[in-house]
Amino acid sequence: MSGPTLFMAGERWRCFLAPSRSSLFRVLHNSCCRKKSTTPKKITPNVTFCDENAKEPENALDKLFSSEQQASILHVLNTASTKELEAFRLLRGRRSINIVKHRENFGPFQNLESLMNVPLLKYKSTVQVCNSILCPKTGGEKRKLPENRFLRKLLKPDIERERLKAVNSIISIVFGTRRIAWAHLDRKLTVLDWQQSDHWSLMKGTSYSSSVYLEEISSIISKMPKADFYVLEKTGLSIQNSSLFPILLHFHIMEAMLYALLNKTFAQEGQHQVLSMNRNAVGKHFELMIGHSRTSGKELVKQFLFDSVLKANPRVFFPSDKIVRYRQMFLSTELQRVEELYDSLLQAVAFYDLAVFDSEP
Repeated sequence: MSGPTLFMAGERWRCFLAPSRSSLFRVLHNSCCRKKSTTPKKITPNVTFCDENAKEPENALDKLFSSEQQASILHVLNTASTKELEAFRLLRGRRSINIVKHRENFGPFQNLESLMNVPLLKYKSTVQVCNSILCPKTGGEKRKLPENRFLRKLLKPDIERERLKAVNSIISIVFGTRRIAWAHLDRKLTVLDWQQSDHWSLMKGTSYSSSVYLEEISSIISKMPKADFYVLEKTGLSIQNSSLFPILLHFHIMEAMLYALLNKTFAQEGQHQVLSMNRNAVGKHFELMIGHSRTSGKELVKQFLFDSVLKANPRVFFPSDKIVRYRQMFLSTELQRVEELYDSLLQAVAFYDLAVFDSEP
């Protein structure tokens, strides 16, 4: 019995080693594949654990700072006045006001996570604020280069960062083919004035009369108060589209005249007072972009108006003595396309958020 068994075993072994040994490779390959297929199951818990942490980053806030650092940060947040908070990077303007109001309404901050309940503060910006309190100089130097690159894309001409940080009020100006609108906002995002003006004489066919432009624009500037900056919307129209050339020419004439007349009227020690702001950057900030096109900001402005009446800490504040007039102005134009009116307000808010306060989108 043992002989045939050995012989058969030997035959099978020789069969594996013979030219048909590819069958052995298939057996070994299948065996390896089965072993490998079980490997990912062993690391699945670790992957799931990492994903859960990524979904809830606020849980990691206390782990980012030592107990001593947390105590120092909370001491500043719970005791500093609005003016003292503004000495820290990222806490200038509305954020410092919101922190003090939240503290007054709900009591001292008990932990760093509670800071994210303050309007305009999210997880990433909360971490940046904490780092700024601990190391204000280091934090500023760390973001200097990317911040400057962003500003160069957002605003023209280049402007010193210190001047932007010191802004107290701006006038945001948006013009179309038949209408000019402007909004005057201070650094607390209080609407000091907001109006529009129709000028149907600016474009008559293909006629571009310099005297008409000068007269119309001068009359508008005469109504504007003094501000730190006058921010113009930079159009995104392409010169390659020949059918839009008349409109593009009109926009360039408007921009050039506004630059010249505003700088001459409100010049301060020979410094630039007029800036151009990228239109699409404003649209992206408020999530109004669909591809390369920008949708209407009417509903967002409407929400700003309602929030100013209904909320204790609205994003944009309309003074009580003017809110009725602004709401009536809005309602009277709601059935028309008056995007210049809406855009002038949105551009002013985006300017403070992006160029002055460094708010996170």
